[in-house]
Amino acid sequence: MHRPSSADRAFVRDFEACAVAPADFDHAAHIRLAYVYLCEMPADRAVARVREVLQAYLAHLGMGEGKYHETLTRAWVLAVRHFMARSVPCDSAAAFIEASPRLLDTGILLTHYTAERLFSPDARAAFVDPDLQPIPMYA
Repeated sequence: MHRPSSADRAFVRDFEACAVAPADFDHAAHIRLAYVYLCEMPADRAVARVREVLQAYLAHLGMGEGKYHETLTRAWVLAVRHFMARSVPCDSAAAFIEASPRLLDTGILLTHYTAERLFSPDARAAFVDPDLQPIPMYA
């Protein structure tokens, strides 16, 4: 079973408190956040929780809803879930990312979506299904 480390849990607490500097919230940190929530709850709840904390963080930074992207958020959480299902259990987000380096490729979603669809206003506002190949789903 995948588990977050105590450092991962502290990172999530800090992020939820909007105490993580924007410069420290890079792509790997997004993956880390998704990993921790997926260790603790089912994928649908993890997607909702990531959405909730990202929107709160963006509001805290004064960026508003225009910066948030629903399809990217949900698709990345599902990508993390897919790689978790395929990897040996890890005891930290760092170990998981090391075992799944493909997740660091920010273009991985373009194997499922055309750029036009993924970066459309509709995809920003609500989840849109992939137009190239489906995202693997797990119960």
